[in-house]
Amino acid sequence: MRTRPGICHKKSRFATEHAALLVAEKAAVPLRPYRCQLCRHFHLTSRTKGMRVPAFERARRIQGE
Repeated sequence: MRTRPGICHKKSRFATEHAALLVAEKAAVPLRPYRCQLCRHFHLTSRTKGMRVPAFERARRIQGE
């Protein structure tokens, strides 16, 4: 996933994927972390089509059915 410089600077940065997952788990919408090619930190995105969905989100979806 390519992040434009303006978007990268506006997004929150996380040093580790684990730190980003902790924030994503508390969010009301499905989020997943990805490593930014510009800053080399992790950001969160709501785009999950065709991407690996975190385990907590899979469990949330099963419970919602």
